[in-house]
Amino acid sequence: MATPYYVSPEQWMRDKAEFAKKGISRGRAIVALRAVEGVLLVAHNPGAALTKVSEVYDRIGFAGAGRYSEFESLRKAGVRHADVTGYSYSREDVSARGLADGYSQMLGNVFAHEMKPMEVDLVVAQVGDTPETDEIYRISFDGSISGEGDYAVVGGDADRVLNILVRQFTGVGDLAQSMKLCKEALEVGGNGTLSARDFEVGLLDRRKRGRTFTRLKVERVEALLAGG
Repeated sequence: MATPYYVSPEQWMRDKAEFAKKGISRGRAIVALRAVEGVLLVAHNPGAALTKVSEVYDRIGFAGAGRYSEFESLRKAGVRHADVTGYSYSREDVSARGLADGYSQMLGNVFAHEMKPMEVDLVVAQVGDTPETDEIYRISFDGSISGEGDYAVVGGDADRVLNILVRQFTGVGDLAQSMKLCKEALEVGGNGTLSARDFEVGLLDRRKRGRTFTRLKVERVEALLAGG
């Protein structure tokens, strides 16, 4: 009689984590960064046929790295949750923290109970009236969640991109300064020389009321990189 194949729970979890990390590492990095004008979401995403950064609700943005079909389904689930919460209670009851907690539970349940984990890392950001009141959350494939400070990075080469931000970030700058910093971090982090057309850029604009998310066109990104 053949001996049943056995894998310890610890090894099974390690194998699933390694599988998810490999899938996420194949994607390009995304940076979320506080700026004077709002929260900047910058993805290395040439052509941007499949968007990685988008709006979830009035003052809340989303970015996903890894397997597109998986983070897109999570984004849609977040939009539905936000719409229902805002309709059932009030729009002020929809928060980035609440959405991040929901994503954390979903990803954690899949990682713990399903054979295949989701190959995604997420960022959920909410713009406040001042940079100090902005909120940026990073949610990992295993459901772990962290409240970030001035910036967050997900996707391929995230550690190298983050190291550049740690060294170069000296305080919340204006939009042009912030875009240049994101470009430098993504280039030095492993993506080589990049132009405005290599970026997908979204801004949660604190100067706007209601729906604050704006997708920046290539011409605007070029102007920012040229000086403002």
